[in-house]
Amino acid sequence: MAALTEEQALIREQASAWVVDKAPVSAFRALRDAGQGEGYAPATWNAMVEMGWSGILVPEEYGGSDLGYLTFGLILEQTGRQLTAAPLFASALVGASALVLAGSPAQRETLLPQIAGGSAVLTLALEESAHHAPERVALAATPDADGFSLSGEKVFVQEGMSATHFVVVARTGGSAGDAAGLSLFLVDADSAGLTRTASHTFDSRDHARLTFADVAVPRDAMLGEQGEGMAVLEPLLDRARAGLAAEMLGTAAAAFDMTVEYLKTREQFGAVIGSFQALGHRAAALFSAKEQTRSCVEAALQAIDDGADNVPELASLAKFKAGQFLFDMSNELIQIHGGIGMTDEFDAGLYLKRARALEAMFGNRAFHRDRYARLHHF
Repeated sequence: MAALTEEQALIREQASAWVVDKAPVSAFRALRDAGQGEGYAPATWNAMVEMGWSGILVPEEYGGSDLGYLTFGLILEQTGRQLTAAPLFASALVGASALVLAGSPAQRETLLPQIAGGSAVLTLALEESAHHAPERVALAATPDADGFSLSGEKVFVQEGMSATHFVVVARTGGSAGDAAGLSLFLVDADSAGLTRTASHTFDSRDHARLTFADVAVPRDAMLGEQGEGMAVLEPLLDRARAGLAAEMLGTAAAAFDMTVEYLKTREQFGAVIGSFQALGHRAAALFSAKEQTRSCVEAALQAIDDGADNVPELASLAKFKAGQFLFDMSNELIQIHGGIGMTDEFDAGLYLKRARALEAMFGNRAFHRDRYARLHHF
């Protein structure tokens, strides 16, 4: 577990108090039941921006604080605990990271201040199927006299309906399955030929299908070098995986706390059920898994901040461990609560649905177990 600085500890405490008071799970439930809007409450997002969360990864010269990934992860853990819906992860982490990693001076000067200020929502458009497979991208970027023409589809794009800009992964060479030949483009959400369709997912978040019909993008919209997109995409995805693992840790930790509280208060046969040895052993095992997961997540985030060579291994380990713990914990949340855990009135179902969506994003457990083994030449 990483040793937090005084500033990081204060930010974590602020985030914890704020989400409980201003963006609790009851607010997400109300948002889900309303079934309208951007997929998040604008007031919630505006408050995050005012607290500076949207600029944590943005360099100071562009209006951010540049406090690093571990600090950002501490906030994501707290928002994960309350299932808080906002474009914080998709834009302020993934979108901002794409620009910091590969943006030109002009691209950074234009968009990073807007991301920090909350007026722009920049999100990654990568997936083309239900499975995470970056090298399987087939969306075509055909060169023309003015730049490129994009044709194809993207699915499950986070914050896809509310985004103002996209980082689109397209193929300028090779064929689906080739790591080479990928390029990244900044695309305005209002571009002619780009159609967005809302995807109704069981976690009730903003996801969209994007259809590109000869969408024209200028040559200077490219992030990085043509055909070398994987050199940008891999470190970008590792940052996304580590950040998402922090959110997953928070979601699972909240499920753990709910379960422990139930074990302390629910009585059967004249005793609280937490005193039963079998249930006590299950709680102890889950606590150990929680702390192991925290160590893996914070190690990955700290490695990114340190520019370490083993970020890919640690990011995959964090995503795998968070996925395993969240899967087990969300199941136990339902099972230990019994019948009440199956009702929609109880929050367990919201955590279970969000858990399954988070587990699949940016690679599931099988993906990262295999990737970790390949990185270590097992």
